[in-house]
Parts: sequence; C-alpha cells; structure tokens
Amino acid sequence: MEVVTAYRHLLKAVDKHIGGEGTKRHFRDFIVQEFRKSINLSDQHAIQQKIKLAKDYSFMLNSVHHHKHLLFSYNIAVDRADEMRRTISKSAANVGLRLPDVYHP
Repeated sequence: MEVVTAYRHLLKAVDKHIGGEGTKRHFRDFIVQEFRKSINLSDQHAIQQKIKLAKDYSFMLNSVHHHKHLLFSYNIAVDRADEMRRTISKSAANVGLRLPDVYHP
C-alpha cells in the first residue's frame, strides 16, 4: 500500500509541476519504468530505499513550486502585474466568471 501511495503522489507532483506534454513525457515514463522494475525486487531494503526516494522527490517538487509561489507573492524582483492578473482570474473562475481579454496596442 505504501508503494502505491508513493507512486501516486510522485506522479501527481510530476504532472502538476513538470508537466505531461510531449516534450516532458520522459520524466513520467522513467518513473513508471522504475516502479515496474521495483515490483520484481525481492530485497525489502531496496524497495524501501526506492519508496523513500520517491517520497523525497515528490516533496522536493512540491516545495520548490511552493517556494517559487512565495517569491512571487513577496514581489522579489518580479513584476506583480502577471501575478495579480492570475489571482484575479482564479477568483473570477471560482464564481464561474471569466475575465475579458484586454486589448494592448
């Protein structure tokens, strides 16, 4: 059960933060291949190491994404206009609205 949970969390983190489109598909394929190889292992210590590695990597992906989001929210050397537009778009989407496209000459 622990293997399935670690596998699911890792794939979810990779899909969310790296992406699943064609050019980045090899990340997901590598993870699937490694977990399929670990099914055939009989050494419990090796399996536990792979589970720990999967948990650590998914934690790192989520943490880096969260850290990047915090840097944007604290306005660390970035333009806040894009962030504010994204925040307003998310707020509008929560109530079922969509912001109109603004014309910029």
